[in-house]
Amino acid sequence: MLQLNCPWCGPRDETEYHYGGQAHVPYPEDPSALADEEWAEYLFFRDNPKGPFAERWVHSVGCRRWFNVVRDTRTYEVLAVYTNTEPRPDLGMGVAAGGQR
Repeated sequence: MLQLNCPWCGPRDETEYHYGGQAHVPYPEDPSALADEEWAEYLFFRDNPKGPFAERWVHSVGCRRWFNVVRDTRTYEVLAVYTNTEPRPDLGMGVAAGGQR
């Protein structure tokens, strides 16, 4: 079972969290100016890397706060946990996933 370290509550089992998808996906500056294909790409298309990936998680049965996790999708190893106000940590392993679109 995956264990995540909530920045506010500490380590908890993954059953206390909900996955929120890819982190660092910027909201379009003017959504009304997007073509249907561009809007669909923003809504539905996400990276699917093999390796480190930045994800959003919410501690839904705890503090209910959102935070980011860099997780290796091959091993499920959690490489970093950081709040939404902190910059993405430089892990020195090309963490291009999670926002490099």
